[in-house]
Amino acid sequence: MPGKKRTVDVTVVTDGRLERTQRTRKALIEAYIEIARETKRIPTTLEVAKRARCSLRTVFERFGSLGGLGLAVFDSILAGRTLSPPGDELRADRQTRIRFQATLRAHTCETWLPIWRIVMRNEGISKALEERIERVRALMRARIELMYQAELAALSPNSRNALLIALEALTDFATWGRMREHHGLSIEQAIGVWVETIDRLLPPSPTS
Repeated sequence: MPGKKRTVDVTVVTDGRLERTQRTRKALIEAYIEIARETKRIPTTLEVAKRARCSLRTVFERFGSLGGLGLAVFDSILAGRTLSPPGDELRADRQTRIRFQATLRAHTCETWLPIWRIVMRNEGISKALEERIERVRALMRARIELMYQAELAALSPNSRNALLIALEALTDFATWGRMREHHGLSIEQAIGVWVETIDRLLPPSPTS
């Protein structure tokens, strides 16, 4: 008696392959980030493949090149950036807003400083990378404007722009790295420097 033909659910097969592809992409991105943080340099394709327990061929199949993987890493960082993070303090008093923003920025810098340094060493070699760098800077500036809009509103356009440039430079990755590594400050001490300096730079807050 002939056996029945097995019916294959194409949707299940397709979904399974997509899930495996996404897991592999995630593993490769995480491997790149881990190695970059440990070595302070761009990982090699072989290092990433070994850390993610994938073949070299898989890296090229998923990203096209090591540079393509690097852009995917940058995109994964950008995906987590929003103008209004959970627990935002946009309507709080001046000191609460300043400390919240300084702490939020400190967490970002502490987490991503090694990757940012690698990115900046390669600035100018890729238009796609340049666009992502500009997007990060635009998000940072927009966040500063949003957090301190009450104080900035009282300034003339030129003064407002000058203060935004100063605040952006003050809370840059490079400044965080200097405070933590060159001056040996703890995370909380470095946040304290930012809080005090931002408070001094901002004009008086409007009274209710």
